[in-house]
Amino acid sequence: MLPMKSRYGLKALVHLARAGDGLPVQTATIAQVEGIPRKFLEAILLELKNHGVLASRRGKAGGYVLRLSPADINLGDVIRVLSGPLAPLPCLSKTAYQRCVECADERTCAVRTLLADVHAEALRIVDGTTLAGLVSRMNGVEQLSPAEEARRPEV
Repeated sequence: MLPMKSRYGLKALVHLARAGDGLPVQTATIAQVEGIPRKFLEAILLELKNHGVLASRRGKAGGYVLRLSPADINLGDVIRVLSGPLAPLPCLSKTAYQRCVECADERTCAVRTLLADVHAEALRIVDGTTLAGLVSRMNGVEQLSPAEEARRPEV
């Protein structure tokens, strides 16, 4: 399950991408339009700013803007920044690997074997999706990245 922090972060990024043209958007506006608690959103946006995804401008006409092009914002990276490793089990994590204490042998663990496939598919999707691709899909426009195009089913 995707933590609320990541869900709100993705909603905020989509809002900023749709604002376009590098126009700053105030936190209060994003919070109101997207239904996100303002204080929680402020913390999320600051974290994304600290990781180089966003920039902020001060003043009456200030707010947050995307620092990177939507095509350069990988959604898997955003989720990792906001919520940590994506693996459903610690023994599947590439960045925070830990052996499961109850597991005698990872190679024969039924739970690990099942979830490894689920995890691989989830990674393929989130790591192959950009903010631009997500916004395009939401707008009904077929503008897919090469990774998104590769996973598109044949018709």
